[in-house]
Amino acid sequence: MIKASYRKHILNFKQPSGTSRGVLRQKETWFIVLERNGELGIGECGILRGLSADDVPEYESKLKWSCENIHLGIDTLYQELMAFPSIQFGLEMAFKSLENDDPFKLYDSKFYRGEEGITINGLIWMGDRAFMQKQIKAKIEQGFSCIKLKIGAIDFETELNLLQSIRKEFSASDIELRVDANGAFSIEDALVKLNLLSKLKLHSIEQPIKAGQFESMAVLCENTPLPIALDEELIGVWDVTKRQELLQTINPQYIILKPSFIGGYRGSENWINLADNLNIGWWITSALESNIGLNAIAQWTNTLESKMPQGLGTGGLFTNNILSPLEVVGDQLMYSQINKWEYKII
Repeated sequence: MIKASYRKHILNFKQPSGTSRGVLRQKETWFIVLERNGELGIGECGILRGLSADDVPEYESKLKWSCENIHLGIDTLYQELMAFPSIQFGLEMAFKSLENDDPFKLYDSKFYRGEEGITINGLIWMGDRAFMQKQIKAKIEQGFSCIKLKIGAIDFETELNLLQSIRKEFSASDIELRVDANGAFSIEDALVKLNLLSKLKLHSIEQPIKAGQFESMAVLCENTPLPIALDEELIGVWDVTKRQELLQTINPQYIILKPSFIGGYRGSENWINLADNLNIGWWITSALESNIGLNAIAQWTNTLESKMPQGLGTGGLFTNNILSPLEVVGDQLMYSQINKWEYKII
């Protein structure tokens, strides 16, 4: 018989992190712990207030219900929790964890065994020019070959100048640049801005306009000189038919998959299958989970054998993260065979 419990944990950012939706100082997350005959299963329900589709008042009561009904099993619980993708993922994680002798082993991957790393992008947070330049310099010195910049919080000219200064020093063959607008552009000026950005030989831009404007996004994707990746656009779309319609209508160049936002492994794999059938590219990104969730995403991502840099470099953002074997070496996320997990915080 499985016993289930949950608890809340507030992650504190080492420094305030700027996005186009505001400055983040803390991040709320929830752990689900399963126990069976002395064995443990650990999962993380990574909700992001103001963005997750399951940011609703009854969130904790749904977590409680999930633990009280854990006997139903993952398949039934997953279906019952369709509107709560972060809980779906937390339960997927916890049940997979319980299957193994090591609760932090989700997949017997080369990553978990420390045999190979996952190439990741270096994340640059919004701020003034000096702050962003300092971050960029540090990431390049660290060995990153792909850098992702959050844009849309300061004026566009300043951001454009900053990107131009990077390109003057590093060519597209030296550094791959991705930008994430988090929906900051208006429909009216988006194409003009995309044209200006395209001159800098960027890899792609995430979510140039706000989600939910399907026709406008479809026009942008058809006419863009710069590949567009959908991110927030995927949030809250549960039905498989609607997912297919969204991809066929907008026809983006890429989609970005955050398991905590779209129903964990199953939801992500469904999006991947749909995208592959339409020749749409994709990559995986964490959503500010603790190392528990990041580990679960990384082990699964490694099994997908994608050669693109993934967005999994968020483990070092917090002062009170769970100590883990995860470490960044150059531009690789690695699973150390020396460092150990910290249990007491869970």
